[in-house]
Amino acid sequence: MKPDLKVNIAGVEFANPLMTASGCCGYGEELADIFPLAKLGALVTKSISLNPRLGHPPPRTAEVRSGMLNAIGLANVGIEKFISDKIPFLDKQPTKIIVNVAGSKLAEYVEVCSKLNDFESVSMIELNISCPNVDEGGMEFGSDPVMTEKSLKAVKKVFDRPIIAKLSPNVTSIVEIAKAAEQGGADAFSVINSLVGMAVDAESWHTKITNNKGGLTGPAIKPVALQMVHAVYSHSSLPIIGIGGIQSTTDVIEFLLCGATAVQIGTALFKDPMLFIKIEKELLQYMKRKKCNTIYDLIGKVRKY
Repeated sequence: MKPDLKVNIAGVEFANPLMTASGCCGYGEELADIFPLAKLGALVTKSISLNPRLGHPPPRTAEVRSGMLNAIGLANVGIEKFISDKIPFLDKQPTKIIVNVAGSKLAEYVEVCSKLNDFESVSMIELNISCPNVDEGGMEFGSDPVMTEKSLKAVKKVFDRPIIAKLSPNVTSIVEIAKAAEQGGADAFSVINSLVGMAVDAESWHTKITNNKGGLTGPAIKPVALQMVHAVYSHSSLPIIGIGGIQSTTDVIEFLLCGATAVQIGTALFKDPMLFIKIEKELLQYMKRKKCNTIYDLIGKVRKY
């Protein structure tokens, strides 16, 4: 019997546990030119804010050892252009759509989520309360438990489908923030957003990106992400979407064992945008070998000493 890759997160069923990470595949059009989006469990859009954002000037990405530093600055078309220009494409896609929402003020989060509530193709919202590379908002909402809870409560009033709280690793206790998000009404967690990092050129003495600091992604952050996924899993029954340095089927399995129900893949796609196809095939082979009938035979099964 073929193993079942389907997972359920807050009542929404996904064909498999593989998702794009916000910011790495735009709004999905370019990825759809490479392979059928039906192969994805979900497409997670780049962050959408109330007003258009140009982001930071280039250079705003830099390759670093075992990863990438970016300070894109949440560049996006804004909610009105997203609705008029991007939603028609997303409506037609044979996969679940999760829209990542960002803002610099709580009222902006609320207004964007309220507008998205009119579109049934938006299965869930991923609330970006943890971005480390913008000057306003960003991590402020996700580093204070009071603001985290307040933010979740506010958007839950205007969006009637599940809300995912995207959590930051740049906090004293991610478990404390997760508990606050759950108290505010979060239906699931994304764990983790990027770590704060910096890159310097030893010859010119300049920082390598114009924002000076940015978000560190890629394989360098995977051990941090695994630990934080397991910490949140150990203190909450809400489903977790694991993120951080995933570039192989083995990485996906490790996140599932640590408590993730699904995963998001981002930085690795810059090297291999077809990675989803390979991982889906290898994940089925692994599950057959391990006699796992469903993904749930793996979730949280890590064996600790």
